[in-house]
Amino acid sequence: MLGLRLVKQTVNFDDPGTYHLYFGNEGGKPGTIITFFPWANAYQGKIGDGQVGVTSYVVPKGSIEFWERRLAKFDVPFTKTERFGEVYLEFDDTHGLHLEIVAREEGEPNTWQFGEVTPDVAIKGFGGATLLSAQPHKTAELLVQVMGLEKVAEEDDLIRFRSPSEIGNIIDLKKSSIGRGQMGVGTVHHIAWRALDDQDQLDWKNHVESFGYGVTPVQDRNYFNAIYFREHGEILFEIATDPPGFAHDESYETMGNQLKLPNQYEPHREKIEQGVLPFEVRELD
Repeated sequence: MLGLRLVKQTVNFDDPGTYHLYFGNEGGKPGTIITFFPWANAYQGKIGDGQVGVTSYVVPKGSIEFWERRLAKFDVPFTKTERFGEVYLEFDDTHGLHLEIVAREEGEPNTWQFGEVTPDVAIKGFGGATLLSAQPHKTAELLVQVMGLEKVAEEDDLIRFRSPSEIGNIIDLKKSSIGRGQMGVGTVHHIAWRALDDQDQLDWKNHVESFGYGVTPVQDRNYFNAIYFREHGEILFEIATDPPGFAHDESYETMGNQLKLPNQYEPHREKIEQGVLPFEVRELD
């Protein structure tokens, strides 16, 4: 319905019996990727403190009316709201994940076309996120002093921060607690930030550790390398490298068409393919 491209079918490296599905723009570029672990019959989570509360997508200026019509077409209830001078369409996915769409000039067009979602209205990537923190003042300090974002505005119960990037650059932080979240279906596991390359990532690891945060060793995720740390508001942060990207083990044209496995799981392909549930991407229009 959102017109995102399935750019990679792989498995959870810690649980190879479960898919890890990546969705993004036509090239699977950083700043556009959302991923899912589809666990059948998993328990419902609770969105709350220590999590990403809302995931924001950015679309071209002038396309909000298209998205209003599209949400209505597929019977997705939505609310049209305004904050910080911008109009948002707020809605939930089928499992309760909080999403929103906002129109902005920034960001390159997404040339991927899927059904009635054409490049002139297609999602360009992330607009950013709303964070729910167990200690909002501590998270605010982290965003500015460690992550290098700029505090740009306050409105009602939200503080807005901005980074220099064109997309995924707006973070809204809720100042009050809504109660502790619980991981499960419909919740966000972590939020990822970009590192230019392996050296930049190591520099970030040293930088974050210098503020007293415990950072994991580098994890090879095949399409990027990742490090993780939990900030004082209990939100899990990832810093992931841009390279090597999603087309290094299949072509740009065929990305997402087949199940791709890391080398350590390739000898077990037959067993893995028998265990995961088959699916297909269908045009709904």
